[in-house]
Amino acid sequence: MATTYRPRVVDAQLARHLGGAGAVLIEGPKACGKTTTASQVAASAARFDRDPALRAAAEAAPASLLDGATPRLIDEWQLVPDVWNAIRAAVDDRGAPGQFILTGSATPTDDITRHSGAMRFIRLTMRPMSLWESGLSKGTASVDALWHGAPVPNQTDAPGLSAIAEAVCRGGWPATLDIDLPFVLDLNDSHLRTIASADIVTVDGVRRDPRKVEALLRALGRNTATYVSNRTLQADSAAFGEQIDPGTIANYLDALTRVWVLAEQYAWGGHLRSSAPARKAAKRHLVDPSLAAAAMGIAPNDLLTDHETFGQLFESLVFRDVSVYAQASGLDVRAFHDAHDNEIDIVLVNGVEWAAIEVKLSSQPAVIDRAANALHAIAARMTTTPRFLAIITATGPSYTRPDGVGVLAITHLAP
Repeated sequence: MATTYRPRVVDAQLARHLGGAGAVLIEGPKACGKTTTASQVAASAARFDRDPALRAAAEAAPASLLDGATPRLIDEWQLVPDVWNAIRAAVDDRGAPGQFILTGSATPTDDITRHSGAMRFIRLTMRPMSLWESGLSKGTASVDALWHGAPVPNQTDAPGLSAIAEAVCRGGWPATLDIDLPFVLDLNDSHLRTIASADIVTVDGVRRDPRKVEALLRALGRNTATYVSNRTLQADSAAFGEQIDPGTIANYLDALTRVWVLAEQYAWGGHLRSSAPARKAAKRHLVDPSLAAAAMGIAPNDLLTDHETFGQLFESLVFRDVSVYAQASGLDVRAFHDAHDNEIDIVLVNGVEWAAIEVKLSSQPAVIDRAANALHAIAARMTTTPRFLAIITATGPSYTRPDGVGVLAITHLAP
């Protein structure tokens, strides 16, 4: 029996893009739901990941696979890279929007897509499911509404820390949402090993040492949601039993980015009145906190007894969810950290406009007070006023403080 489709935030973006572009490319990690989402609107499909004979035919004559009712889905297009230019030519010839939907779990080397498809293709990033998409968030507070000046509505009921710990370890993979957690943890560990041994090869066909890739993934998991340097990753990989030289680290990180497993939260320079420079390095995350949990071999009960690690993985979960919601409103998700160690966990940016979000595992008043004061102090040093200031917590009530700072549980947040 077919599984009921769970609506995704990108559904509306996909529909809008198909109305204006000849082709839409949905990019994101394997198993995040790209094909299922594309199939909701595709009228025909060529599934390169399922049919070797189809791939062989496409390699011999890429244009021969493009005939079919539109929008036509070309699934995992990067398995036959020459199909890109065939689609580009077909879009030119047909001169109509909504001709093709491509999905891709790996971004090939630049020369494969040298003819970039400008004015023909629109790229759409898809991530694992947010808590609103999976049903754990009630969605009473909207990122878009906050950006446009709405206060955080009062909401008192929120799941406890145990539910959030499970959400971190379960992850946002559509296929595992209804599976018992012990089996999900095994599947996530297997997913991590598959990335190391197979998925990373799809970028360029280069065979990388799976043991070294796995050690690097475990180092990234230990350091997710931090400004971890390549040198630290090298040292931590060695602690997992694999010596990786600096050049190899850089190569592997690039490959992990191109298979959408490593997500970089880029720095925001801000509009500082002071001369203290802002950090330029990106904060690094694995694309879903469940991969970081699998990399560290931890389960929900482990998080409940180690709040430092829990806080780190919770921040990564918030980054995932806010990235999903912010994309729907055309907002970039950045981070801020200056030379005086002042930090904003998440900065939403649109041109010169910005908003600041702190992430806190605890909703205790003293914790919230410190975070709110820190947000106000940084905002006072900027030349532009933020659209809003907010603190996202793991649990507890959602409300707007007298000083205007919104406090909201992640299970109340929506696009």
